Amino acid sequence: MKIVQIPNGMFAENCYLVVDAHAGECAIVDPGEEAGLILHTVKETGTKPVAIWLTHAHIDHVLGVPRIAAETGAPVWLHPADRPLYDAVPEQAAWFGLAPPGSLPPPDHEIAPGARLSVGGLDFEARHAPGHSPGSVCLVGPGVVLSGDVLFAGSIGRTDLPGADFETLIASIERELLPLSDDTIVYSGHGPETTIGRERRTNPFLTGVDRIV
Repeated sequence: MKIVQIPNGMFAENCYLVVDAHAGECAIVDPGEEAGLILHTVKETGTKPVAIWLTHAHIDHVLGVPRIAAETGAPVWLHPADRPLYDAVPEQAAWFGLAPPGSLPPPDHEIAPGARLSVGGLDFEARHAPGHSPGSVCLVGPGVVLSGDVLFAGSIGRTDLPGADFETLIASIERELLPLSDDTIVYSGHGPETTIGRERRTNPFLTGVDRIV
């Protein structure tokens, strides 16, 4: 397994490629603003995209979906609780003064809690982790977790957005992420990678420093 991080766009969002080079396949996770860069990086891996996995449906994580889905034919996976956000991407664009993206294709598959998402011989377990958005999911694979905007290095996802809630997010992290082994690598939707152990020990939102809101 190889995880390729692709920082992109005005939001500095991390798109990821989950690559099984032996099978010649990859999954594209959260294709953001720079679809051309993402497609170029896919080409460099020499693999075929077989899925587009969305950890949630905020605009910075889905702007590249129309072009990438059209050019690759890869099906789109999304948790149904974030479908309203996904359908409201034109309104989200207006909030940030962005031109509306092309029409987003309807998701092909719903991500259910506990679902197994596969690429080549690699399996990931979907864990529903609301709090940043109603349908946020984290994707847990062998030794890694793609956390979307649930958990960052030294921080957590924003909870001042529609459908977000601080206590719900903290509960999601404690339930779905902290039971993972300390050496699990966390690939977040923004910023550098980290580990579960490092966040357990040092993240102020998880050590109690910022738990009073």
